[in-house]
Amino acid sequence: MWFKNLKIYRFTQDFTFDNAQLDNMLESMPFRHCSAQEISSMGFVSPVPKGEALYLQSSNAYWFTLKREDKILPASVVNAELAEKVSQIENETGSPVGKKAQKDLKEEVVQRLLPRAFNKHGFINGYVSLDEQIVVVDASSDGAAEVFLACLRKCLGSLPVVPLAKSQQQEVLTSWLLKDAPQGIELLDEAEFKSPAQDGGIIRCKQHNLDADEILAHIQAGMWVQKLAIAYQDKLTCIIAEDLSIKRLKFTDIVKQQNEDIGKDELQARLDADFSLFSAEIDAFVRDLKTMFDLQEA
Repeated sequence: MWFKNLKIYRFTQDFTFDNAQLDNMLESMPFRHCSAQEISSMGFVSPVPKGEALYLQSSNAYWFTLKREDKILPASVVNAELAEKVSQIENETGSPVGKKAQKDLKEEVVQRLLPRAFNKHGFINGYVSLDEQIVVVDASSDGAAEVFLACLRKCLGSLPVVPLAKSQQQEVLTSWLLKDAPQGIELLDEAEFKSPAQDGGIIRCKQHNLDADEILAHIQAGMWVQKLAIAYQDKLTCIIAEDLSIKRLKFTDIVKQQNEDIGKDELQARLDADFSLFSAEIDAFVRDLKTMFDLQEA
C-alpha cells in the first residue's frame, strides 16, 4: 500500500531500534477487538495481510500499522432510548428527571446498547527511517498522526520527535509563485491563499494557471500561499501545505513501474519491494524539503 498523505516528524536526538526487543515491545500493544462494553480499541497489527510480525523492515526503514475498532452507536438511537426511559420514570414518579440523573441514565443506555452496536475498523500506517531520522505517518489530520505516535511511543518507551518544520512556511511557498520554484519542483494548477489578518479570508483555485494576473493580484493584496500543488522530479505529485504536511500524494508510473515484474500473487515480495521503493523516494523528497525550506539545522 502506497502512502497518500504524509505527516512528517524529525527526531530531536539520535534514535535507533533494538531489533532484538522490537517484537516484544510491539506485542505489549497488539490489536484486540472491543469487548462487549468497550466503545473503541486499538493496537498494532502486521503490515502484511495475515502476517505475524508487527512490523515490516526494509534496510533501515520500519513500517508499522495501527488498527482501530470503534463501536458505531448513533446519537439518535441513544437519545430515543433515553427519552423513552426518562418519560417512563416521570410517569411513574410524577416528578421531572434532573440533568445529573439524565446523564447517569444516558450512560446506562449506552452500556446496554454497546453489545448490539456495529463495528467500524480503520488503519493508520507509518514508518520510521533511521537513515533520515524521521517518522512519516500516512494521515490527513494531526489528530490521527498524534494517535499513531502516542501508541508507538507507548510501546517503545520513547519517541522524541517534533514536526519537521518549527514554523509555518507560507512565505517560502509564496516566493515559489513570485519567483522561480526550486530545481526539481514544478508548480501545477491548484493553490490556496489566506490573508494573514485575524479572521482573514481564504481563496482556493483549481485547474487554474497560477501565473495569471488575477492569481498574482491575491499575493499583491497581501495574501499568502498556504497550499500548493506541485510535481517533484517526475516522480510524484502532491499538495504541500504551509506546515509541510503532504496531501493527495501520487507516485508517477516512472516510480511504480519499477516493481511491475513482481507478480500480484507474490504478495510478500511485492510488499517488500513496494515499501523499499516508496520509503526511499519519500526519504529523498524529505531531504530535498529540508534544503528547500532551510531546515537542515532545525
